[in-house]
Amino acid sequence: MRFLIISHTPHKKDGAALLAYAPYIREMNLWLKNVDEVEVLAPLIKEEVTNLDKKYDRYDIVFNRIPSIAFTNYRKSLVSLVKIPYIFVKMFMAIMKADHIHLRCPGNIGLLGSVAQIFFPQKTKTVKYAGNWDPNSKQPLSYRLQKSILRNPFLSRNIEVLVYGHWKNQSKNIKPFFTATFKDKDKLKPIERDYKTRLQFLFIGSLVEGKNPFLAIKIIEAINNSGVEVQLKLFGEGTLMNKLSDYVNKNDLETIVQIEGSQTLEGIQDALKTAHFLILPSKSEGWPKAIAEAMFFGAIPIATKISCIPYMLDFGRRGLLIDSEVKEASKVIIESLQNKDELKRMSLAACEWAQKYTLETFEAEIIKLLK
Repeated sequence: MRFLIISHTPHKKDGAALLAYAPYIREMNLWLKNVDEVEVLAPLIKEEVTNLDKKYDRYDIVFNRIPSIAFTNYRKSLVSLVKIPYIFVKMFMAIMKADHIHLRCPGNIGLLGSVAQIFFPQKTKTVKYAGNWDPNSKQPLSYRLQKSILRNPFLSRNIEVLVYGHWKNQSKNIKPFFTATFKDKDKLKPIERDYKTRLQFLFIGSLVEGKNPFLAIKIIEAINNSGVEVQLKLFGEGTLMNKLSDYVNKNDLETIVQIEGSQTLEGIQDALKTAHFLILPSKSEGWPKAIAEAMFFGAIPIATKISCIPYMLDFGRRGLLIDSEVKEASKVIIESLQNKDELKRMSLAACEWAQKYTLETFEAEIIKLLK
């Protein structure tokens, strides 16, 4: 089988190795274990390799470089429009040679791939839609367009679209799916926390507007001001890092808020084993890995009511659902701290649910899709 990946994910080269964003590569390595030939159609960037990058396990990948496109301003839009015919030609030629097309969505390249696949109804296709599939959510036009194409059985044939969460009134080609980080051997017996001691909160994710790290800090600040002993550690890097540090310093929060920067998966794993809570008040998510990873080790997730998060948290029975407003969010958390037995039950429920979704289970589902 010749397996074609069409992705907007920027790739890097380091000698013979091909690298990209680590969570994406970890997932794709599972797909690539089960195919004969691989072609990747994606942008290539010339940047330093960082600890956020990981290499494909295979060295026989045919890499087909395409330019990235963006429509964030007039100039970029004009340049991108000029690039589109070239990208389409390369995309069509690659699809013609492939036995299985694997499309990564959402994104501008994903939209072009969604259109291109219409012309190949007999080809076997899978789409990993890693964003928010909620039909009622407000999303950019390009996202709405590709969702409309992918869920249309006439335009999208011989295709399985893997989405996060269970949504009503979906076409037959829409398949609820998940992702995973840990293996069966990583499972631990539920670790019972003491919720009477200083409470440890984690934020894991990019320090960018969409992840809302400022809101996380302000919620922790409000809880601390109410008299509850808390500590928040932020794991991640991003454009807001300096502004967050300035806020912490100006408001004398150094004793309760630490910005730790990026961490290895092992470091995150160790932190999750002792943390009481993970807080992720994002504005948009697909399947938030940080939440699933926290639940795997019994850290109670605290998250906004977006995308498939209410489903993951069993609508408040496996975690705390909050609004994106400091006063109301902190009130929900403070009130939950009054019932220590309920917190222990919630931690156990989160752990039991998340440990169903291991890499072994994930790979078994991938093999079914490839067959």
